Amino acid sequence: MPSLTNIMQWLESNNNVAYSLIRIFLGVALFVRGVIMISDPMLITNLTGANQYYWWYSYVMIAHIAGGLFMALGIFARLGAFVQIPILTGAVLLVHFKEGLLSVGQSLELSVLVLVLLVIYFVFGPGPLSVDNVIARKKSIGKEVQNNF
Repeated sequence: MPSLTNIMQWLESNNNVAYSLIRIFLGVALFVRGVIMISDPMLITNLTGANQYYWWYSYVMIAHIAGGLFMALGIFARLGAFVQIPILTGAVLLVHFKEGLLSVGQSLELSVLVLVLLVIYFVFGPGPLSVDNVIARKKSIGKEVQNNF
């Protein structure tokens, strides 16, 4: 049985796995949020207080579902994060900012957290446990083989 020291050493040397696990969780959470919005369209209307922007609601639902799935799988993860940044920016500035930090629902800080994470994954990429990373490694190996000939 591995000792606590061995487990801690493994965790320290593989902390990049945590980065990928956060991306997977964030992607699944956003995907689920999109599914919830499709199953209850009044939810987004209640959040925003307006119902004249149906095209925007469609974008939000599709971006959460597709972008969340992309992020969870780590394929086109930067694109998945990018399409959701305007949504979370709008949620922070237009919906939750007026509630403030001391609201019972804690929506502002959660929306800011999700926005910051989306920006991080857009800028830094999906991490090692991703389809994007596997594809990049295969391309790199292919180029290396070609250069050796």
